[in-house]
Amino acid sequence: MTLLIGALTIGLILSLLALGVLISFRIFHFPDITADGSITFGASVAAVMLVSGVNPLLASAAGFGAGFIAGSVTGILHTKFKIHGLLSGILVMTALYSINLHVMGKSNVPLMSANTLSSLAERAGTKIFGATENINLFGWDVGVRDMSSLLLIALAIAVAGAILYSFFRTNIGTAMRATGDNDQMIRALGVNVDTMIIVGLGLSNGLVGLSGALLAQYQGFADVQMGIGMVVWGLASVIIGEALVGTTSLGLTITGAVMGSVLFRLMVAIALRWGLNPNDLKLITAFFVFVALILPNIVGKLKSKQQTGKGKSSVAHA
Repeated sequence: MTLLIGALTIGLILSLLALGVLISFRIFHFPDITADGSITFGASVAAVMLVSGVNPLLASAAGFGAGFIAGSVTGILHTKFKIHGLLSGILVMTALYSINLHVMGKSNVPLMSANTLSSLAERAGTKIFGATENINLFGWDVGVRDMSSLLLIALAIAVAGAILYSFFRTNIGTAMRATGDNDQMIRALGVNVDTMIIVGLGLSNGLVGLSGALLAQYQGFADVQMGIGMVVWGLASVIIGEALVGTTSLGLTITGAVMGSVLFRLMVAIALRWGLNPNDLKLITAFFVFVALILPNIVGKLKSKQQTGKGKSSVAHA
């Protein structure tokens, strides 16, 4: 049960990463890999502030701000300096590795003795559940800290998803979505496309940075290597989510990205539980992404064959 709750919590935290990737890859159709650096940037900024005694909420907000700055720089390189989107992301991601080392002062910052959102959740859970260590959940002993963290993160993701949904239904949000669909049309309507891209990539990486800040607080440390391969994780979550909801509706797409992230983390946790060598984690992650990429096409072809078969059958009966 502890493994399940841990997988759910990390899956929900990384759903913010999935939502960020959803904005860049799906809404703007921008091949942004800044996320590999911005998730660590958000984590490192939050970790340093937490060690200095800053309130966890402010530190998390700073993580969002750090990611927003990183994404905005990528957008500026692309729009103002006419650098290809993929190259812009690579440049910022590469620079962020050194920046993260300077921010933290070392490669790893432990947070075990710092006041974090997880420790705040644990104290609140102790009062709510009336237990100091474990609570009984459907016959299983579950740590108060783990359960409280899961509930807090679930609430935070629900609020973030609702805010994101509401934002993309505003005039600015609608303009951003239209920029990704047809930038020439939206430019003809007087909208500054460059600004939309810069702000959109900033928002995307802001969510990624917030994900890093929450992940560092849950895991109890921030590490300079923690962002490696995170773009793949986010993209896989988005693809799995699209396969689950099967629609382009904004609300369901956001929900699907969250569901995809949680399901993806559960699959990884199950693989580790079955004895997968942790050294093979990236390999199995790549395999899951491969399956997520080809599965929609396979399902679509099977449905087409079934419909063709039904059509021939109805003609034969006629």
